Amino acid sequence: MAPLRILCISFSPIERDARVLRQLGVLAEFGDVTTVGYGSQPDDAAAHVEIPAGLASLPQTVGGVALLALRQWSRAELAAPAVQFALKALRGQQFDVIVANDARAIPAAHALAQGAPVWADLHEWAPEERTHVLSWRLLVAPLMRHICATYLTRSAAVSTVCDSIAGLYERDYHVRPDVVRNSTHWRDLAPSVADPTTIRMVHSGAAIHGRNLEAMIDATRELGEGYSLDLYLVAGGDGGAYLRKLQARAGGLASIRFNPPVTPAELPGVLNKFDIGVFWIPPTHTNARYTLPNKFFDYVQARLAIAVGPSIEMQQLVDSKDLGVVSSGFDVAECVASIRSLTAADIAATKSRVDAASRELSFEHDGEVMRSIVRRVAATDSAAQ
Repeated sequence: MAPLRILCISFSPIERDARVLRQLGVLAEFGDVTTVGYGSQPDDAAAHVEIPAGLASLPQTVGGVALLALRQWSRAELAAPAVQFALKALRGQQFDVIVANDARAIPAAHALAQGAPVWADLHEWAPEERTHVLSWRLLVAPLMRHICATYLTRSAAVSTVCDSIAGLYERDYHVRPDVVRNSTHWRDLAPSVADPTTIRMVHSGAAIHGRNLEAMIDATRELGEGYSLDLYLVAGGDGGAYLRKLQARAGGLASIRFNPPVTPAELPGVLNKFDIGVFWIPPTHTNARYTLPNKFFDYVQARLAIAVGPSIEMQQLVDSKDLGVVSSGFDVAECVASIRSLTAADIAATKSRVDAASRELSFEHDGEVMRSIVRRVAATDSAAQ
């Protein structure tokens, strides 16, 4: 296969977007990749269009909101300031394959395609991305549904993060996406030796509302002596206000530590010294109900026992491979009970089972799914020429 000219669009800070970074590593195997997104040029990109930080990726201008309110979806598709910036920056350039990350990038990908195949990688269930926000639910969700209905069947490939969400796209939009999990690269690590005095819990991710981070703090307080919790949290888009509330909630408790965030590549190695990776996210919306996030696979590569709530996709993996413990619910008492059910010997045995499953649950599998997608869409493009 001749080297491809590939365009990868992601309206995110790509250098902090673990899924897109892994995707870029695969795309770069096939040719030169031009990226479009916020922040500086990622390592695997041959060229980069940096979107100014102040430009929104949704039509949040006065005119854009008017289009949403008037249900002018087709006119609103490309109205976001970030989309307009990208279209102008790339005008006249030609590519062999275009990758759109998330639904908001799909119309721009098709507008730039000039007949080239588009691969739509949907990182979640797009129609309910932020349905906990009223304005998003009323104005943006209908636009996301329009984009999915209009463009998914026109795309040469569609992928998403888990089987449950793939089923939703098939049900509502008549495409069956390939499943590319949020797995991370295999790490040559061994389970750490337990501290005989303390069971060391850890959580990594973003400090944003709705993830039940308060329950982790309250559960650690309830567990008392012999347990600790380390948090590696990236401040959310609120300037760190929610993170500061969490720190205040911990109240200076010595068993809870807030650590500086680390890069996706460094995370498994940093987490390796702990015992249990925790994530108890209540099913307040569809994406939370079916979540199978980066952190789950980071915990696997760190060789940690895993403690989650009864979230469908995470529970299925934990139960099927005996990777940890699933709480009966998401209340603090239920989370505490699940942690207390694990003895030090249980944790050591579980970490060994996680170690045994680490290759199967690594990006070495999911990367092959990505490669098959690139080969397939590139062959589609060649056949069309």
